[in-house]
Amino acid sequence: MSSPIRILAIDVGTGTQDILLFESGKTIENCFKMVMPSPTVIVAERIKRATEHGHPLLLTGMTMGGGPCHWAARDHALAGYPVAVTPQAGRTFDDDLTMVEHMGFEIIDETEAVRRTENPTLVHIELQDFDAHAIIHALQAFDVDPRVEALAIAAFDHGAAPPGYSDRRFRFDFIANTVQSRPVPSAFAYPAQQIPASLTRLRAAADSTMRYIQLSGSDPHVPILLMDTGSAAVLGALEDQLVRSQDDSLLCNIGNFHTLAFHLVQGRILGIFEHHTGEISQPQLEQMLVKLAHGTLTNDEVFTTSGHGALILHQPPSNGNGFPFLAVTGPRRALLRGSPLHPYEATPHGDMMLAGCFGLLRALADNEPSLAPMIEPSLLPRE
Repeated sequence: MSSPIRILAIDVGTGTQDILLFESGKTIENCFKMVMPSPTVIVAERIKRATEHGHPLLLTGMTMGGGPCHWAARDHALAGYPVAVTPQAGRTFDDDLTMVEHMGFEIIDETEAVRRTENPTLVHIELQDFDAHAIIHALQAFDVDPRVEALAIAAFDHGAAPPGYSDRRFRFDFIANTVQSRPVPSAFAYPAQQIPASLTRLRAAADSTMRYIQLSGSDPHVPILLMDTGSAAVLGALEDQLVRSQDDSLLCNIGNFHTLAFHLVQGRILGIFEHHTGEISQPQLEQMLVKLAHGTLTNDEVFTTSGHGALILHQPPSNGNGFPFLAVTGPRRALLRGSPLHPYEATPHGDMMLAGCFGLLRALADNEPSLAPMIEPSLLPRE
């Protein structure tokens, strides 16, 4: 019998970071889990405190998710207080550092950043999507050994668009190319050494895992997997028995910032769209889902309403079965409550907030055959 393994799976969202310490041989409901504020929310709150006290700000570290921390840093500069950033941290706000300077931020090198930390009034904040110290301390506070045999992290990455290339178009062109090559949700998962160069946020998160491995005493050669967060949640929704049993389904993850929907028939993607959650109402989302199901949703009607885009790979079969089964996940899934489309709120393994972590486990099993025999017994049978 193989020795038990432990895998740390983290789904980094805009509102929360959802953390699962998976242990093979345990029922998955008994594995340790945490739902904590997301890194961007934590950084935003620290910046706001600096603004309240009028302190200069120094941001170093890695490229991470923007949103709340971006707005807080912008507001700090607009209030007339200095914001200095190192290049890698600065790409959190824009991949083009010239645009970061236009926001009123000063770009400085690492040597200058070290010198400035001598200023006692300066607030120094390290940017990172994966805070190894915080997670290890949290586990150790409950006498949990932080050593792991694999790491899997999900985050949303727009990708580094070339100058003059719309971020939204670049993001969806990447999605379209991915599903055209591999029309399954796990296509958006990458071993650390295979992350596409344009996915700078995921590459930075992979780099951050080295600190966890060192501090936890884990083997330095453990497998590391990175994945798109919306796709991880959709893949995790298939760990709900009712969702898994459907041959024809729409899987819709309504996140705090982004909504991603797949049309799956027997596990294969027929169509997909992605939009900004804050830009759509329930009727608009319902209309897009109906068109996705019928194979009539166009890229332009999503993009021109401030979304990323849509792609119909194959027309749905005309089998007379009516509207597909609609499963919904995500922290803003209430957007579809009461809908005439009768959405089912998926609860994989009894915990919707861990859907992304369950998707990461499934993707890790698919990408690391040596781990699959120890992961898959805890997940639903494939068929």
